[in-house]
Amino acid sequence: MNQPAPLPRRVYRLLSDGQFRSGTWLAAECGVSRSAIWKAIAALRTLGVGVHAVPNRGYRLPAATALLEREHIVRLLPRSVAIDLRIGQCAWRTGSTNTDLLLREAPPPGQFDFLTAECQSAGRGRRARSWFAPPGGAICLSIGWHFASLPRDISALSLAVGVCALRAMTPFGVAGVGLKWPNDLVVGNAKLGGILIELRAEAGGPAYVVIGLGLNVALGDTILRQVAASGTQAADLAGLGVAERDRNRLAAALIGSLVSGLRQFQSDGFSAFAAEWGAADALAGRPVVISGDSGSVAGLARGIDSGGALCLETGEGLRRFVTGEVSARAVP
Repeated sequence: MNQPAPLPRRVYRLLSDGQFRSGTWLAAECGVSRSAIWKAIAALRTLGVGVHAVPNRGYRLPAATALLEREHIVRLLPRSVAIDLRIGQCAWRTGSTNTDLLLREAPPPGQFDFLTAECQSAGRGRRARSWFAPPGGAICLSIGWHFASLPRDISALSLAVGVCALRAMTPFGVAGVGLKWPNDLVVGNAKLGGILIELRAEAGGPAYVVIGLGLNVALGDTILRQVAASGTQAADLAGLGVAERDRNRLAAALIGSLVSGLRQFQSDGFSAFAAEWGAADALAGRPVVISGDSGSVAGLARGIDSGGALCLETGEGLRRFVTGEVSARAVP
């Protein structure tokens, strides 16, 4: 028997059209008390949702924002992609969509799972950095994919995923987005999205990969200020002036592009993505510092090689890096 959805989710869904709804009406629709509605509103605010409350009018969201819905997303997937879906889910809240999929048995080769969440208590990027977005403000998506054998270019998979994300967003009028090696989607110096690849593999055998993608859609001024206060600049599609921000359509486009890209990566490797990645390279020609376990190296970013390694022009010549933390700044 299906468990009822959490009350904050049910209230959010009832408010998702952006119209005022009275506490009495919400309580009647949910079959709970006014006090329970008040607590649900407080819970939504704790999660970063800017719920407006006006006496004699009730509650509303700042803008109409539909929840991510599995049925809606699946209906919008290209048939060639939907036919290979094993399990698709849209959760209200979880620790991490990547972790949830990693704990599952891998789908058969050629099939995939997807999982989205409106809230993640342990969402993270590279180096275990936290990833925060309020319900309705972003797309937090993970895809589980099974390679029959580990691709030789697997270290460049995050770069290919970045290209797939750009391909998916182009029909929505998203422009001016760059790719920052190895896993960020950026607008100038501000982060629009991030990619996290996690792998479970056997030497020379099959590989189960989970691809996490976070994309900021409409974070709101309060969240953008909070992110800035933490030392990171964030961008979102709303700030780019993107008119079409239906998250279900965006999620379906991202899933379709990622699955098609994984098939392409499996057959052709990173070479099928290299030119597009180079055209969107946000670091090309810029002075950067790469930090890793062995220290920091400064130089000029000179693109990537055929395997996706970052090429850095230094005083000792051209060096290649397959891992590291990159910051764009003046060379000391």
